[in-house]
Amino acid sequence: MYEIFKALIIGIVQGLTEFLPVSSSGHIELFKVMLGLDLEGDQNLLFTLTLHTATALSTLVVFRKEVGEILVGLVKGKNEAIDFTLKIIVSMIPAALVGYFMKDTIEKLFSGNILLVGCMLLLTALLLLLAGRAKKTKKDIGFIDSFIIGLSQAVAILPGVSRSGATIATSVILGNDRSKTAMFSFLMVIPLIFGAMAKDLLDADTLHFSNEMLSSLSAGFIGAFIFGIIACRWMVALVRNAKLWYFSIYCAIIGTIAVVYTLF
Repeated sequence: MYEIFKALIIGIVQGLTEFLPVSSSGHIELFKVMLGLDLEGDQNLLFTLTLHTATALSTLVVFRKEVGEILVGLVKGKNEAIDFTLKIIVSMIPAALVGYFMKDTIEKLFSGNILLVGCMLLLTALLLLLAGRAKKTKKDIGFIDSFIIGLSQAVAILPGVSRSGATIATSVILGNDRSKTAMFSFLMVIPLIFGAMAKDLLDADTLHFSNEMLSSLSAGFIGAFIFGIIACRWMVALVRNAKLWYFSIYCAIIGTIAVVYTLF
C-alpha cells in the first residue's frame, strides 16, 4: 500500500511539473530520492511510460478544440493548419536527434545526480527571469523561431531544465505571442513523447508486472492525468499574464537548496 502511495505522489509531481516551468525530470529525481522509490529495468520503463502517457493525454484534453481544428484543417488542406504542423515538425528535430544519438549518455544523468539538478534549476530560473521581463507582442512563431525553440527543448532533456520553462521562455524572449507560445510549447512535445514510448516498447523485452505494480501504475497515471490538466490550464493563464517570474524565484530556491545539500 505504501508503494502505491509513493506512486501516486510521483504521479502528482509529474502532472504538476510537466507543465509548470519547474522541471518535471528534476523534481521526479528529487522525490524519488526523498521517498526512497527505487525502480529498475522493466518496472522503471513501465512507470515512466505510464506517467508520460498520462500527461500527454492531459495536454490533448486541454487543447482538444485546437487539436481538432488542426486535424480538420489538415484534411481540408488549409494553409494555416499545414503551416502549424510543419513548424511543430521543425521544432522536434533537435530533441529527436539528441534523444536518438545520445540516449545512453542522457540516461546516465538520471541517477539521483542532485548537484546537476540543482545547477540546471538555477539555469531555468535565469531563463524565466529574462522571459518575465520580455515585452508582450502579437508576433506569430516563425520557422526559424520553431527551430530555436526546439533547441531549447533538446537542452531541457537534462534533469533540472524545465522543458515547458525553456521552450516558453525562449519563445517569449524571441518576441512571440504569449498565448500562442503556451499552446505551441505543450503540443510540440506530444509527438516526441509517443515516438519515444513506441521506440522503448519495441526495444524492450516482454514486460512483466505484478498486481501490486499494476496498482502503482494506475495510481501514478491518475495522479499525473488529473493534476496535468489542472497545471496545463493554470500555466496557459500564467504565460498570458506574464507571471513566469514567480517560478523563477521557486526554481532559484529549490536549485540552491539542492546544490547546498550535495556540497555540505
